[in-house]
Amino acid sequence: MTDATWLVVGLGNPGSDYEGTRHNAGFFIVDELAERAGGKFKAHRSRADVLETRIEGHRAVLAKPRSYMNESGGPVAALRDYFKVDPAHLIVIHDELDIPFGALRLKSGGGDNGHNGLKSIRRSIGTGDFLRVRFGIGRPPGRMDAAAFVLKPFAGTERKELDWLIDRGADAVQALISDGLDAAQNTYNTDATA
Repeated sequence: MTDATWLVVGLGNPGSDYEGTRHNAGFFIVDELAERAGGKFKAHRSRADVLETRIEGHRAVLAKPRSYMNESGGPVAALRDYFKVDPAHLIVIHDELDIPFGALRLKSGGGDNGHNGLKSIRRSIGTGDFLRVRFGIGRPPGRMDAAAFVLKPFAGTERKELDWLIDRGADAVQALISDGLDAAQNTYNTDATA
């Protein structure tokens, strides 16, 4: 199965208005993976920016949909079809409100937990049975609306740790591909400080 292509999709919103926001955590981690590969993203007809590379010896396509978060499914389905990727080899990286800031949770399948990007992907590809790297952003403070919170930049104290946390997210993706879900979960399904 080493010839099977992995599709690694970072979720976020395109454009300068959204750079640095919590909702773009998936973009940050895919950008780190691209930097490690020494490659640059190129526009693809799937309405995504892609980089074809190798991760841990496996053929991989890194992707950032150019659609807004709630329309991520169209580009993901187009990429899946174009690169002939089995859902078991699809990894979606996204922000997660219900996990403390900086913690990672790796899983396969499950619901969308109100995440519009996941909802769109599930609807477009016809299954929720794909791998997820959930990047914890924590709950909004006080009575702040969750939709407003995810579109805000990380706080100053969070930014101090962000580079290390993004690095760790990229490590987790590499571990998923090279070692499988169980081994990667044992290493990365901990709080960031562990």
